[in-house]
Amino acid sequence: MRRLVILLFLLISVVVFAQEKNKTLVYKIDIKQNIMPATQRQVRQAFQAADSLHAKYFLIHMNTYGGTVLDADSIRTMILRSKIPVYVFIDNNAASAGALISIACDGIYMRPGSSIGAATVVNQTGEAMPDKYQSYMRSTMRATAEAHGKDTVVTADNDTIIKWFRDPLIAEAMVDQSIYVEGISDTGKVLTFTALEAMENGFCEGIAENVNEVLEQIGVSDYELVTYEPTLLEKVIGLLVNPVVSGLLIMAIIGGIYFEMQSPGIGFPLGIAVLAAILYFAPLYLEGLAANWEIVIFIVGIILIFIEIFAIPGFGVAGVTGIVLVFAGLVLSLIDNVNFDFDGVELRGFGVAITTVVLGVFGGFLLSLYLGQKVFTAQSGMFKNFALNTVQHANEGYISIETNMLLLKGKEGVAQTVLRPGGKVLIEGEVYDAVAETGFIDKGENVIVTRIEATQIYVERAEIA
Repeated sequence: MRRLVILLFLLISVVVFAQEKNKTLVYKIDIKQNIMPATQRQVRQAFQAADSLHAKYFLIHMNTYGGTVLDADSIRTMILRSKIPVYVFIDNNAASAGALISIACDGIYMRPGSSIGAATVVNQTGEAMPDKYQSYMRSTMRATAEAHGKDTVVTADNDTIIKWFRDPLIAEAMVDQSIYVEGISDTGKVLTFTALEAMENGFCEGIAENVNEVLEQIGVSDYELVTYEPTLLEKVIGLLVNPVVSGLLIMAIIGGIYFEMQSPGIGFPLGIAVLAAILYFAPLYLEGLAANWEIVIFIVGIILIFIEIFAIPGFGVAGVTGIVLVFAGLVLSLIDNVNFDFDGVELRGFGVAITTVVLGVFGGFLLSLYLGQKVFTAQSGMFKNFALNTVQHANEGYISIETNMLLLKGKEGVAQTVLRPGGKVLIEGEVYDAVAETGFIDKGENVIVTRIEATQIYVERAEIA
């Protein structure tokens, strides 16, 4: 009896597995936001997943008012090159870049009341871009429609006519208001189709209420629907490009550099600054906002600031230039400019970028000053028990010191090394790490302790009587 039950269970499992195997796999991705670099990356990941799962159909569930032409063109290319048939279900809107992507698909299905078209290239304020942008979009729309092919039709009068699967002239009229299509579009109006109009003119294969109806019209009945979910990396990138998070990362960059200058030598603060810079620029680079040259500007600015501090006495051209370049690199990485062409960037975008950077920089300075005085002070700071309170006797190596280190203020000594601005000084037979308040101090020069802050000794040249 037991063997019979086991055999029956195995038989049922095989039948269920066989039924699952016979189901048609449909892979679906939602495009229900503005088309941007993240959308392009997610569509690429979805195509890769669909291919690895051996999906029979790829379905785009769309509702978008448009987005960047560059990313829409990349998605269009993926669709045209896909070995898997690609269909789109327009839930409400397929405007501008959405229209380009839809026309690239093998089949277009629309919900009643939805629309497709209005593909004029505009900036973020809604104003039409110069004709060089419109010309590119016209040719791209035309080429996309032509990619679906045409038929030669012989009429009853033995006339031969060319019938396109998607009429390239209609596709072009969705971009350019000057294009006239007899019986469809008058000059002076950018073409946009309703669902019924799209069906009448070959830009829609069917009208459906939902995804299930779309698949039924395609001819898929017994199917398994797999929907793309953004990866953890995509979610993290989305979080990091938030202006608030960008501002916090700028604060960490400024704070890390400040504390590294307070404590000479490569250490933990510099590591924090580098990590914050990577987290700031990497997501913006992936999003297509930060270009290579904008990141280079920031790095060059940081180098100039360090050269000014550690190699050139005083503060002059190198330092000012470095500050300007750092600020420019941070701001430009937040706006969607192409090299030095800012035609497509609205004033609000500039405002958000500048505000984010200014608040981040000043917030970083204020937080650094607060932490320097309150948190890391050896005498009263919250980390006072973790401070490494050691000095070095000239002949005895390192020994512990008490918190009376503050008593060194006002005492004179000699620079044991060059201070640029960090180095070592000899005070009353003991060697301490110290930082010069201004400029360089050469080895052997007399120094005087001006202040003790964050367990760090600050000195300046002693006046010789």
